[in-house]
Amino acid sequence: MSPQPVNVKPEDVNITEQRGRYTVSIVSCERAGIIHACLFAEAGFKVLCTDMNRNLISYVAKGKSPFLKSEVEPILKKYLKKGFLKAMNDVESTITQSDIVVIATPIKTDEKGNVSYANVEKACKRVGSNLHRGSLVIVVSVVGIGIIEGLIKETLENTSGLKVGVDFGLAYSPLLTGVEQTLEDVKNRKRIIAATDKTSLKKASAIIKTITKNDVVEAENVKTAEAATIFQIAQQDVGIALANELALFCEKKGIDYPQVQRLIEASKSDISLLSRLSSLSPPREAYLLLEEVENLGVKLRIPVVARELNEEMFKRVISLIREALKTCGKPLRRAKISLLGISQTPNTKDSIKPLTKKLVRTLERKGVKVRVYDPYFSSHELTEMGYPTKKNLTENMEGADCIVIMTSHERFKRLNLKRLKVIMKKPAAIIDLVGVVEPNKAEVEGFTYRGLGRGVKKR
Repeated sequence: MSPQPVNVKPEDVNITEQRGRYTVSIVSCERAGIIHACLFAEAGFKVLCTDMNRNLISYVAKGKSPFLKSEVEPILKKYLKKGFLKAMNDVESTITQSDIVVIATPIKTDEKGNVSYANVEKACKRVGSNLHRGSLVIVVSVVGIGIIEGLIKETLENTSGLKVGVDFGLAYSPLLTGVEQTLEDVKNRKRIIAATDKTSLKKASAIIKTITKNDVVEAENVKTAEAATIFQIAQQDVGIALANELALFCEKKGIDYPQVQRLIEASKSDISLLSRLSSLSPPREAYLLLEEVENLGVKLRIPVVARELNEEMFKRVISLIREALKTCGKPLRRAKISLLGISQTPNTKDSIKPLTKKLVRTLERKGVKVRVYDPYFSSHELTEMGYPTKKNLTENMEGADCIVIMTSHERFKRLNLKRLKVIMKKPAAIIDLVGVVEPNKAEVEGFTYRGLGRGVKKR
């Protein structure tokens, strides 16, 4: 009988009570890592979290999370208390104790979109140096085509002295972390799974099935899974670019884009229009395909143009602010602007929208006095992150010439416009990037209203 590269038995994994026999280590406590830590703990596995960032590990050890706090923290605290989850500084000890190693270290990109795997490679070296026979490594980070069987496989083998498919298993089940994503969204999502050998595929598939309520889709090979993932991202990017273009058309033509979108959805058309300000949250993974295109010298015009269009939307936001203030008879310079909502996900304390800092810096360079408010962050927390703020919503909007709504928190949907016009400096403007304010109501109260795709302005 040929040796089995993975010790985990699917028949054990399929029984909830048996899962506690296996230890899952989560390498990286960033978004994808924390999500998987919660999912595996809830599924009944023993979970060890580790990260090269000691401050982040200390944070998690206290049951705290910088991501999806209202959902994640109760789960962390519950399983930390039960002893089913631990946060460990010692990467080496974590890996040696584990049957299943989940690598969740994200890729990095610079301001020009250049992709770096330095952190992923470093994590793989730490894992490989402490990997034992029979382990199963599952990579959940989104990576480019050929990275799993190239950089990751080679790094793990070279540092461990072991062979994939003989001494240990290697699988890939990427998690696409969306801009507005909850833990429940992840549970209900179909998961792609691929592996370097059939035994690892069977066992990894059984493991991933324990953390999703939906189907697990097995790929023929790893490269197909890598391609399917970055093609999904490219398709989403193209859809967003089209939506942004159509939204601009609606603004110029006097049409309300959200109304068009609702009509299409109500008619149950196969066509779906995405509407999102991609410029404030560009996915790092969107650059993976562009890098592949450049390396191969292949001309894929649509994905390249789509990314360029989405990056230009940041300028569109600045233009909307400038235009609205001009209508109010005010210059952008020396204006007081309040940014409302910087959490990535509505109605929860989540990581900050990636380009919030860029918007603040850009406005400040143009002579704007900026304030930032989010109901899920205290003024102390915002100040520590370097954002100018006041104690509460009212103080942040007092004397403001313009407010920019960036996250669709329920609280912002209930803004009292009558009270707002009293505390703001009239004439005042509302820039609604997420469609939570009714344009007509804002105009009736005397505000100059602008929004992406909102071709309903009367002033």
